[in-house]
Amino acid sequence: MPAHKVHKHKIRSRIIRIGIIGTGGMAKTHAERLAEIPTCRVTAACDLDEKRASDFAKRYSIPRTFSHAQALIESDEVDAVCVVTPDPFHASLSIAAFKAGKHVLCEKPLATNPKEAQKMALTAASSGRIHMVNFSYRNAPALHYAAKLVASGQLGRIMHIDAHYYQDWLCADHWGNWQKSPAWLWRLSTAHGSLGVLGDVGVHLLDFASYPIGKIKYVNCLLKTFPKAPGERIGPYKLDANDTAIITASFTNGAVGTLQTTRWAAGHHNSITLAAYGEEGAFRIDLDRSHSQIEVCRVRKRKVSEWKTIEAKPTPNIWARFINSIITGHNDQPDFHRGAEIQILLEACFKSHQIGKTTSLDN
Repeated sequence: MPAHKVHKHKIRSRIIRIGIIGTGGMAKTHAERLAEIPTCRVTAACDLDEKRASDFAKRYSIPRTFSHAQALIESDEVDAVCVVTPDPFHASLSIAAFKAGKHVLCEKPLATNPKEAQKMALTAASSGRIHMVNFSYRNAPALHYAAKLVASGQLGRIMHIDAHYYQDWLCADHWGNWQKSPAWLWRLSTAHGSLGVLGDVGVHLLDFASYPIGKIKYVNCLLKTFPKAPGERIGPYKLDANDTAIITASFTNGAVGTLQTTRWAAGHHNSITLAAYGEEGAFRIDLDRSHSQIEVCRVRKRKVSEWKTIEAKPTPNIWARFINSIITGHNDQPDFHRGAEIQILLEACFKSHQIGKTTSLDN
């Protein structure tokens, strides 16, 4: 995407003031990571559930709470917002924030369809404000090392990749019983805005795999929704969102690979791996083992070396990059344009499943 002009933040003080919209589970991570950054402070929180917002604010020493997002967005006490709501609200809240002159860090997926995501990206660019999407596994130093390794050509031409993102909360209660929690039930219901496991964590997998390897040109996707409850309904939640996705991908550089994600992988609470194989070597990353370590082997004169474990240098997390982008006026990655690109990939996967054929992306 073309670069756009970003207006440097007009610093009234040395502190960037952040408002968090949505105080559910992921908001906890936002509050904790932002608290680690000395150049910002969370000054406001918003939730339709006033008690939840109040409890959240007390826990993280946040001075103001709101029950209406627009009031927080228009507040003079906020310079930037983190949109941490269910997916269907990402677009309207982000666009409203840009129109109010705020910078935005939005949860993934950026939107619920490509048209919406592209509108968000265009609004973000024209606003002159910083815009980033929380593909949180970009925080892994090993992934950045892999991207540089591939770009350098040290592994030669990449031919094959293998990636997965496995969870097991549909068959295990280590995160609580999904059958009794709206926080999990909405993720299983398309009527409540869910795009299933493909949209929830598959969106991470698509970014995780294509960031170091390159753009994806074709996808062939199979989705599956397994029976989970009598009548496939619990209260107002119709359990019709996909549980498993298997994607065969062809990349613009000629590589091919498989990307798999499921919520039924017993023994995998939150497991993400990526391996890539080239003419002159390979790498593999397993975030269950380490976010900073990457294993690499090399091929020299048709002899393959032993796998060597490399400790990648630390990299700033998404929150640090967001705050630094506001201060410097340089929009770091992943931005809303990247979010829209992944949204188009998601749509292609859904289309491929629906028509039962390989789908081309307009790269």
